[in-house]
Amino acid sequence: MTPEPRVQVPARATDAPSARAMFEALQQQAQAHGVLLRAPPPEPTTCCGRGCNGCVWEGYLDAAEYWRQEALLQIDPANFE
Repeated sequence: MTPEPRVQVPARATDAPSARAMFEALQQQAQAHGVLLRAPPPEPTTCCGRGCNGCVWEGYLDAAEYWRQEALLQIDPANFE
């Protein structure tokens, strides 16, 4: 019996496009492993574009990172042994 392939760990998202790519990559890997992940966090719609301290995008990227860590644990807990 051949062992199941290890999970490819995508990097932490740094902007909306990298977050979308990371979500897609992990959702595909989860599907391949027969794991159902919760929906990723929704992108913010209230950014004013002025670069505020505590911008809604900062919170979104933190939520995306939490989602990434949770997904990796669900797909393959051995990644964190």
